[in-house]
Amino acid sequence: MPTPRPLLPVLLAWALALSSPAAAAAAAAAADDTGIETARTARQIAPGVRLESYDRLESDRWLRIDELVVDTAGGTGGTGGVRVEYLGGDGPETVAEAAARHRAGPGRRVLGAVNGDFFDVRGSGAPLGPGLRDGRLLHSPAPGTASAPAVGFGPDGRGRILRLGLAGSVTLPGGRVRPLAGFNAARPPAEGFAAYTADWPGAALPAPGGPAVELRGGRVAAPPVREPARRARPAPGTTLLLARGATATAELAALRPGDAVAVAARPVTGAGPVPWAAVGGREALVVAGVPQDHDGEPNDTAAPRTAVGFSRDGRQVRLVAVDGRQRDSGGLTLTGLGRMMHRLGAYEALNLDGGGSTTLLAGAAGATAPTLENTPSDGTPRPVPNGLVLTAPAGSGRLAGYRVEPLGGVGPDFGRVLRGLTRTLTATGHDAALGPAPGAPSWSAAGGGSVDPAGVFHALRPGSATAYARRAGVEGALPLDVLGPPARLRPTRDRIGLAERGESAGFGLVGYDAQGAAAAVEPRDVTLRFDRSRWNVTGDGRGGFTVSARTARATGMLRATVNATGASAELALGVGLEALPVAALEDAERWTGPGAAAAEGRAGRGLALSVPAPAPAPAPLPGSAASAAPPRPVPLPELARSVSLWVAGDGSGARPDVRLADAGGAALTLRGPAADWTGWRRITLPLPPLPERPLTLTGLSASGARGRLVLDAVAAETPPTGPAPAYRTRPDPVVAGAAGVRARPWRFAVGPAVPASARNPDADFVFTGAMERPAFTHRGVRFLPLDTGRATLDGGGLGRMRSLRAALAAAAREPGTGALAVVRQYAPRAVDRKEAALLTRYLGEFRRTTGKRAAVITVGAPRFTAGRSEGVLEVSARRGGRTLFGADAFAAGDWLSVRPG
Repeated sequence: MPTPRPLLPVLLAWALALSSPAAAAAAAAAADDTGIETARTARQIAPGVRLESYDRLESDRWLRIDELVVDTAGGTGGTGGVRVEYLGGDGPETVAEAAARHRAGPGRRVLGAVNGDFFDVRGSGAPLGPGLRDGRLLHSPAPGTASAPAVGFGPDGRGRILRLGLAGSVTLPGGRVRPLAGFNAARPPAEGFAAYTADWPGAALPAPGGPAVELRGGRVAAPPVREPARRARPAPGTTLLLARGATATAELAALRPGDAVAVAARPVTGAGPVPWAAVGGREALVVAGVPQDHDGEPNDTAAPRTAVGFSRDGRQVRLVAVDGRQRDSGGLTLTGLGRMMHRLGAYEALNLDGGGSTTLLAGAAGATAPTLENTPSDGTPRPVPNGLVLTAPAGSGRLAGYRVEPLGGVGPDFGRVLRGLTRTLTATGHDAALGPAPGAPSWSAAGGGSVDPAGVFHALRPGSATAYARRAGVEGALPLDVLGPPARLRPTRDRIGLAERGESAGFGLVGYDAQGAAAAVEPRDVTLRFDRSRWNVTGDGRGGFTVSARTARATGMLRATVNATGASAELALGVGLEALPVAALEDAERWTGPGAAAAEGRAGRGLALSVPAPAPAPAPLPGSAASAAPPRPVPLPELARSVSLWVAGDGSGARPDVRLADAGGAALTLRGPAADWTGWRRITLPLPPLPERPLTLTGLSASGARGRLVLDAVAAETPPTGPAPAYRTRPDPVVAGAAGVRARPWRFAVGPAVPASARNPDADFVFTGAMERPAFTHRGVRFLPLDTGRATLDGGGLGRMRSLRAALAAAAREPGTGALAVVRQYAPRAVDRKEAALLTRYLGEFRRTTGKRAAVITVGAPRFTAGRSEGVLEVSARRGGRTLFGADAFAAGDWLSVRPG
């Protein structure tokens, strides 16, 4: 896995912005008006193919983007270079399953893949647009359009957006020729003939809606069948000919076994040659270098997206996946997607299927198969009927280098080791084309550690180190950062709740040195204590741990202790489910909304929801519904697996729904079954895994058919882990008494305002919590007051990060400035965890690359705290108190001393 891009180049660009017009332009290009790119990783997969992955902070959302950037100059139809090919065609399956079965051809390998066309998700499962493989038509677009948009790739490797249609005919006995209206199309035509072959890409064939006849070898194989049963697909060499409409039906009914019937189908384009490979899409995103505006269109909502873009000459292809419907990535509208594709350099771009279908796979140097890179919004990859797959020459198989990685390393933890601990390294051999190549290496290291023959790095002293994997003059290297010894330890999860015996879940351990720099702690470096009669805890082979239950119901605690220093942490465990009350609905009269009223419940009071009849045409309601919101949001247990409630149905088929919000306020609806029963029934609705916990219940509703439902006793099925263990830290060395603060050259305070006559005798100035003042420099410290009045995803985060970048640039270029202090109002609901982590990351990189100091001071917190993260001091001043800071921006050690107020 690649090392995250360092911020040093970005910081230097900011620092030089005022003195270098070229650098200023580069900095402006790195962060346009629509957002800020916050991280980027890149890896070369093969000659001409690389993966780019990055986050963006937009004004109203975070985005996670993965893109495969492909140079197709080697040709698509020949044997050399990178090919973009049609993927799938054997019925819906995940992109990974289809890629594993893809026949790349002799001497070629699969590099990556994305999902493809929109499809008949509630019917046949077949793609709605056209598809071509090796220049041959696999399926035509669904009937009703003469042609459909698609992405196509020619024999010369060039890609383009085009429209593809069907030119087909049916030649009946006597030479009568009729047009073919559909060929392996997702839906049969309303009139005319349609043909289905072994290339059918869906699940079951669509309902024929008319007679059909089997053809083999160009002749009728059996008498026509009036209404054939649906089946998966015709056998190889067999064509199923369907007829709809009076004329075609009569002509097909007249056929007899042995009659000669010829079916011909070929693709046609609106302009230009027929492509070698093609997959259908839908909306044009960029046309002739102009991003398209889809405002007001039905599909123009924020969602996960898959898109394909081309350079003007068609040689460069971008296969792009944008995650959505998640706290960490809100997705894009079609309009936003078009702007992004244009910003990435696309002269043409087309939208493919998105939502839960969005999937991107990518390989790595020496890997034998690509792996999933994005996070599908369903929690797991969705089966889809087709996609696009990248293949390239397999290479020589002769060892040319090693890809060296730490086991399980991700994000800022990549390549870090705490002193006295270890890190397992892996070396994957690759040839000159980055394909797999065998050969076990020997290991060595330079700098602050050593590597044993098994590839385990032992961190000996803080500083830089490099691990080497070598064999016969070939090598790979991994830079490593040896931190200080672990001063504290935290699990990646405070609690693990298992539903039943045999279920398992994973966790990791993260250690922090005295400066708050973090690195993974592997199983070999810790001792675990837990009740072994109730739990199994083992290493997962990736640097973490797996917990499973040996009994059906239990609670317990796991304690992990670092062998080298004694730092420890605890993790609560539980197995079994218990229904915890969420809303008894005894206060049903306080739940408000259309069609809602208190009623007699199953045991006491309940909530009645009456779904009205749809309004008469021409203005029908978009789905009639009744709903009720509680007096205040109702929290769900953090580890809840499902939500259950009692529903009294009237047989109408109205559907009960449970409306939730995640920790970031994103809406989530659990849809219940149609209540086609009468009387009381308990229903259980599973919770999806992706929303950020904790969740809150924001409402109950009923929709669909006209009817009346009564709801009662909302509960959450939850494992009984008990509360999370308390997490304690030692006081930070910056915490000092009055004498220590007075020993500093000057002071400032955080707390209530004082009368003007007092003139702050103990401090040069006071921060009272009003953060409207601009950044300023005082005695070697640049102060940046950040306004936390607006939420991260309401533009606040984007504005704050822009202010931070400007302050970092100023502090970096000012020789008389030795430190930067960010001052902000306590506002945990306004500043989300990703913004907080980004601020710390920026300040930590500023500290490492400039040698200057950094601190974050939070005003008005519930209690005083002081600590460090990535070497950045973090002090929270208690509301109502007066916290005094002594400062010396150029001190040899800590530059602040703090007296809590």
